[in-house]
Amino acid sequence: MSDFIRIENEQFCLTVGSDAVVRSLICHATGEECVDASQMLPLCSVTQHRPFNNEIKLAHPNKRMTFAANRIRREGDSLIVGFELIGYEAVITLNVKPQYIGFKLADFIVPEGAFGGLCMTPPPVAEFRILQLPVKNREKFGEWLNVAWDNKTAVNVLATSPYARIDAEKRLGFRIMSADAVQGVKIRGTEAALIACASDKLMDNIDALEEDYGLPHGVKNRRNSPLNASMYWVHDMGPHNVDEHIARAKQGGFRMMLIYYTCLYTGSGYSRLGDYDYKDCYPNGAADVKKMLDKIKAAGITPGFHILHTHIGLQSRLVTPVADHRLHLTRHFTLARPLSEEDTTVYVQENPEDSVMHEKVRVLRFGGELIFYDGYSTEYPYCFTGCKRGHLKTNVVAHPLGEIGGILDISEFGATSLYLDQNTDLQDEIADKIAEAYDAGFAFIYYDGSEGTNAPFDFHVPNAQYRIYKKLGKEPLFCEGAAKSHFSWHMLSGGNAFDQFRMNIFKEKIIEFPFEEAPRMAQDFTRLNFGWWAFFDDTQPDHYEFGTSRAAAWNCPVTMKGYLDRMAKHPRVGDILEVMRRWEDVRARNLLTDADKEMLKDPAQEHTLLLDGKGGYTLVPYNVIDGAAQGNEAAAAFSFTLDGRGYAVLWHKTGEGTLTLPTLPDLRIEKEPGGEIMEAADGTITLAGKVYISTAVSEAEMAEAVRTITLA
Repeated sequence: MSDFIRIENEQFCLTVGSDAVVRSLICHATGEECVDASQMLPLCSVTQHRPFNNEIKLAHPNKRMTFAANRIRREGDSLIVGFELIGYEAVITLNVKPQYIGFKLADFIVPEGAFGGLCMTPPPVAEFRILQLPVKNREKFGEWLNVAWDNKTAVNVLATSPYARIDAEKRLGFRIMSADAVQGVKIRGTEAALIACASDKLMDNIDALEEDYGLPHGVKNRRNSPLNASMYWVHDMGPHNVDEHIARAKQGGFRMMLIYYTCLYTGSGYSRLGDYDYKDCYPNGAADVKKMLDKIKAAGITPGFHILHTHIGLQSRLVTPVADHRLHLTRHFTLARPLSEEDTTVYVQENPEDSVMHEKVRVLRFGGELIFYDGYSTEYPYCFTGCKRGHLKTNVVAHPLGEIGGILDISEFGATSLYLDQNTDLQDEIADKIAEAYDAGFAFIYYDGSEGTNAPFDFHVPNAQYRIYKKLGKEPLFCEGAAKSHFSWHMLSGGNAFDQFRMNIFKEKIIEFPFEEAPRMAQDFTRLNFGWWAFFDDTQPDHYEFGTSRAAAWNCPVTMKGYLDRMAKHPRVGDILEVMRRWEDVRARNLLTDADKEMLKDPAQEHTLLLDGKGGYTLVPYNVIDGAAQGNEAAAAFSFTLDGRGYAVLWHKTGEGTLTLPTLPDLRIEKEPGGEIMEAADGTITLAGKVYISTAVSEAEMAEAVRTITLA
């Protein structure tokens, strides 16, 4: 047998020793060595919960053990891998393509008598490491896609289905990039792929893989122009007010509208999730939804569907009066005594120590009945005490000795919903209902509540999304989600969206969270959404300008929550939506240069977009004027320099007032720099919306002058 095995395609060559140790990974395009061979890392390993071979069990501690591969041979397109101490071998089939090489755990070779006649289905495998490589560190690492790259070379270990667990352990100077098959998810048939190529070819190679394996088109969707378009979000829209929402969306220049499920279905908040009953305003169901969506699309706006696919509302038919058996339980308990309809103590076989005790989530399910408990005993006989039967109006029934139930998996977000069991078909039933509405004319999806699954999360989070995705009649332009795991990359080509922040901390939190994540997401070749920004009473134009400009620095959009009642009462709604319109126009026309984007990446400097009088915009840094109008809290003021003149932009935050003007040489009052000049014969103007004043003095002198004026 040769001392080395070469696994090669047009773009790279992986060399493994006959001892199963990874020796080399060469990228042909750059000639670079991509692994640290000095680590002597075996290509594969197998993990068992404990030794099962009798002699191994006697010779070693009974604990979870990992056995490294110590021999390997190639037979055609298969690798036959053996391991230290244990007698069976694994068969890994290779799928060699020009763009990638797939490694699939096909089967095991178990010699007769390897387990001494034990009554079991051999081999015992808790986890199987299909592939692991000590990949040298590069300038960038995308933790979601699992790719190490720089401006020359990229190395990517990725899954070809939701089943493989993909990870990378950080080491000194390298990462162990790996793919595992996991018991309880899928062992045989689990596959991962390896790509090593010139960095500018990475997306093309992943695109080919997605096409070959019939996966969602994560690459193609990332190349779609709508990804940088911000969204107008609605929660109360229907046929009665769709025109008002369209008008506001167009006023803000929004090309995308994200429509919350509450616009379609009955129920308040999360409480009826799972039923998906259309509201009375849609008597013909999805057909009437289509009419509304057609109106939105006719206005030049693309509609998307905001769903909570893993949540079941506590008032849903799936919960009351008979709780569905497919609702997830976080822990299981066995009745140690029969439970009559009158009993208020539930005796169980298992010790309930560390059971949840938050007052909103102390709920057991036995059969179809929900039972609220006050406490529990960790001394024998184990029991739950102070129980209130028929919780959430479920039917009270007797339960026999030995019945298995457990603690209901109630959502930590407000405790008004719970999570379904991903190991049942309930997620598919929900998917059918969501797909019916989506196919009425939606074009993209936000997967809210994506974290609401049972473990293992690295499988169930993306697979729950995938179960919806596969039911849709037409592939979405893109998707976003509240949580992601590796396989989600193919679906969530829009990444994730941050939730709303109050205005007093808005700018601070923009920098702390989405601004911090944006460069990391860029290493995954993905943009994120800088947030769902609620339209509050104290929202001001500079809040949105700061947030949307920081997002634009990274080619990212934002989402504004459209509350018609709040906008109707807000005195500065026109200025706020004009800020959004300008930035959305800049996004749509791709007007920002690389230099502009670099300037916008300064977290401390604010910027504003000004009309240039030629159908375009001028981007300028501007600075808040603290203490404007002698400290009047109703005055907002910023200073900047343009064409050698000192400028201040001012507006009234809450209404209007009389503004005295500073005594400065060559003072101009403008609705827009370079635009119409306003008259102020008595040295005052009425200040409401944005007004620009400029003078021949410096920006600093202008700012000081603005501090001395009055607003009454």
